[in-house]
Amino acid sequence: MKKIALAYTLTCTLLLISIWCGVAIGSVHIPLEVLWNEAVDETAANIFWKIRLPRVLLAGLVGASLAIAGAAFQGLLKNPLADPYTLGVSSGASVGAVLTIFFSISIPVVGLYALPIFSMIGAIITMVVVMSFARLVDRSLKMETLILTGVIFSSFLGSLISLMIALSGEELRQVIGWLLGSVSMRGWPYVQMIIPFVIVGSIMLWTQRRELNVLLYGEERAKHLGVNVKRSKYLILAGGSMLTGAAVAVSGTIGFVGLVVPHMTRMIWGSDHRHLLPLSFFNGATLLIICDLVARTIIVPRELPIGVITAFIGAPVFSYIFYKQRRSKGVRA
Repeated sequence: MKKIALAYTLTCTLLLISIWCGVAIGSVHIPLEVLWNEAVDETAANIFWKIRLPRVLLAGLVGASLAIAGAAFQGLLKNPLADPYTLGVSSGASVGAVLTIFFSISIPVVGLYALPIFSMIGAIITMVVVMSFARLVDRSLKMETLILTGVIFSSFLGSLISLMIALSGEELRQVIGWLLGSVSMRGWPYVQMIIPFVIVGSIMLWTQRRELNVLLYGEERAKHLGVNVKRSKYLILAGGSMLTGAAVAVSGTIGFVGLVVPHMTRMIWGSDHRHLLPLSFFNGATLLIICDLVARTIIVPRELPIGVITAFIGAPVFSYIFYKQRRSKGVRA
């Protein structure tokens, strides 16, 4: 219990520190007094409430969504290389979002929520197709088969996005800017857009925390222990795809967060999903807030896409995990 208490204490402390650094550091310094007295510096107060705070909160929600989705996918597939990016789910969500932008699709009843809804539909369809095709090729769903299937479908979906970019006119700048991945100049409407999906998706995954622990021992044993495997799979896939689709809809394609955060959290604090899911949620928020801070301050006054920073971190970690997996298999052989 002491270890778990320490884990939550450190994780929450790091998150609070990252939030304050995210809102305070920039071209304009935000004094702490602004929190309770806007008259201290009205310009800084406006920047804090209208620009910095919604941006930091959005980055945190996106990072948290991708991280908890990645943790759930890794637990379900018993594969540390599984995440929304490598499985092609992010690409599917991107296609759904780009189609919405390209064709200016709107639904009168839902209004602003049309973008995340179509993004989630794309994510769910892609996840189902990838899993079905991988199982068709190899019923044991080996790591290599799943990853290669995700790469194949990501490439195909990437070509669809490229086609829409080639055919786009006035939408070109909006589509490309969105695809690079950013939480810049989104504002409170985007925070309000993602929050319902984060809450529902996270609850769906949280309800399956014990099932995820049992599934680590295999589907047959899980069935003997009373787990409704089919229902659990659908809930986990739906919850993870909902979170991924919502995150991609508001920020664009940001890779490797769902791979790096759950893996590092598991290495440090263990693989019990009762704690792995919430810890990954908080750590994902912390990581993306820090990455966004670096993206907007490293080459001032210009700003890097946040996806560039996460790729710099994620690609070496992905290579290390893959190398470690192959080496351990070689030793056992």
